[in-house]
Amino acid sequence: MAAGHAARPGRQSRSLLLALILCAGSIAEARAEPVIRVLDLPFTVRVLRGPRSEIAVSVATSGLLPIAGAKVGHDAGDEESAPVAVVWGDEGGAVLTLANGTVTVKPIGREAVDGLSAAETPRGALPGTRRALSGPLSAYLTGRTRAPDGSEAAAVLTIRERQPMAVSTDPKPVPVATSTVPAGGDAVFAPLRPRLLRLAGRPAFLAATLSGAGSSGLALITHPTAEASWTVAARTPPQPGPPLKIAGIAEFAGSGMLQAATVSASGRLQLWTLQPDRIEAGAEATGYAAGDGDSDLAVTAPAGGASPELVLPVAGRPEIALVSAKGALHERLRVTLPAPATNGIVILGEGPAARLLVGLADGRVAVVAPDGGTP
Repeated sequence: MAAGHAARPGRQSRSLLLALILCAGSIAEARAEPVIRVLDLPFTVRVLRGPRSEIAVSVATSGLLPIAGAKVGHDAGDEESAPVAVVWGDEGGAVLTLANGTVTVKPIGREAVDGLSAAETPRGALPGTRRALSGPLSAYLTGRTRAPDGSEAAAVLTIRERQPMAVSTDPKPVPVATSTVPAGGDAVFAPLRPRLLRLAGRPAFLAATLSGAGSSGLALITHPTAEASWTVAARTPPQPGPPLKIAGIAEFAGSGMLQAATVSASGRLQLWTLQPDRIEAGAEATGYAAGDGDSDLAVTAPAGGASPELVLPVAGRPEIALVSAKGALHERLRVTLPAPATNGIVILGEGPAARLLVGLADGRVAVVAPDGGTP
């Protein structure tokens, strides 16, 4: 009897060890290693634009290329998008599409690239800037001026909205309501694309501002009722440094509250909770980079109701990080690249089949399958 009792702990230990080994194997299988492929492009890439860009929407609707499934769509109050990305440089351009987890390249001529890229900046807008667009509503920076530090800036945000008109056989111009909104006080708008979002069931815009001697912040522009005017409803306190770059807007924390993520020139990631009448500071972390100029940064669209993640360049390293805000801010994954990510990061697809497109500092584009697969 004693011998039987003595053998039982050994059998239990072996069973526990076997269970741990099987569990570890399952975890290793679930956490597939990222896979990277550098696209074979016959030109050096200067610009990368993702699905939520006017040029992607233009390509998808222009008939320039037969792109299967390239439908334009947007939720109410959200920016228009198309399931393509566009890259170009001095020697040409290409449209990038995703099919069955693999990114394919469709070349386009230099003339087409010139026309499409010129259309990114509306007439009268600050040179080199882009607009936010959602159906009849658009916004862009106008009124060329200088920030207190001497850098280029815009005096106002111009908002245009096409108005409904009666059906008629006579050709008539579409009526457009136009509003111009200054940043307020001594602030001006930074030369970065404004973002369109939806708060309390109504559209709103978020834009980066510059004020004082080298200070930056955010301004929330809302239209609280159909009768009210567009106005700056909330702003963040000024903080030292160049303009805050808006990396993305989503429900990052999974709390049902919309948040904006910004990255400063010093590499600080900050989350801001957006309310119709205020902007509240949230979690922050350091060690990231904003990329060059007005290049895009990606926000993932996970499957199964999981919270979106930010995809950010890592400061001083040829890496990108997938950052989650569910719970505390933390990195789910880091991916080492052939060169630093400076020309932007965009995403094609959703869930496990999504692919990241990363504009590298050497003019190449890397495709990343973060959770494994064929890029």
